[in-house]
Amino acid sequence: MQIPLLDLEDPQFPDPRNALAEPDGLLAAGGNLFPPTLLSAYRQGIFPWYQDDDPILWWSPATRCVLNPAQFHCSKSLGKSLRRKDYSVTTNSAFESVINACSDPRDMEGGTWITEEMTEAYIQLHYQGYAHSVEVWRDDVLIGGLYGLAVGNLFCGESMFSRSADASKIAMAHLCRWGAESGLELIDCQLVNPHLLSLGAEPLSREFFLKGLHSGRDRQLSWSYFGTVDNPQRLEYCW
Repeated sequence: MQIPLLDLEDPQFPDPRNALAEPDGLLAAGGNLFPPTLLSAYRQGIFPWYQDDDPILWWSPATRCVLNPAQFHCSKSLGKSLRRKDYSVTTNSAFESVINACSDPRDMEGGTWITEEMTEAYIQLHYQGYAHSVEVWRDDVLIGGLYGLAVGNLFCGESMFSRSADASKIAMAHLCRWGAESGLELIDCQLVNPHLLSLGAEPLSREFFLKGLHSGRDRQLSWSYFGTVDNPQRLEYCW
């Protein structure tokens, strides 16, 4: 079965429920990564994922990996790391550094799915107020973080990185702590993997994911409380 090829200038996404079963979730190809296109995709439960040599590929897997902020699992070892005073956490103060760190190759072949085109697109979304980052610092050195898009009361997590033990988990812990306090319903982690499951994430069917997305995508959260591009905030919690 062939997937639709989207128009370059005016891509119209098919129903995400029509995504292929194999490979799981592949929905369409082509189109562009302009901010309106990306926002339209995420509001429909669709995200881009492809390699440099591929066309833009759009996905909506049958099983989604999601994390309820209130159900974040903090292990004893992570709790110990969170209680240490040798790090600080900010938000939206170094978005470009975070996405560039996430795009660093992580395999022997030097591959990465965060292409230069994608990096530029999400930086645009950041300066438009849609994409956000959480940064973890030690001695003014960036040691970990994550980034993603806000869609109503859903945060669509894209990637995270760590240059020190537990740094990316610390970023996620602070995002979940804020989310649990401010009405963030779900963090979309996209694909199920053991690392995310260890943090409390769970698999959710596409049907229920889309139902929750549609009911909450027009709600407004005060990201200014968590920090904005113009007013980055330091996050302080007692764990």
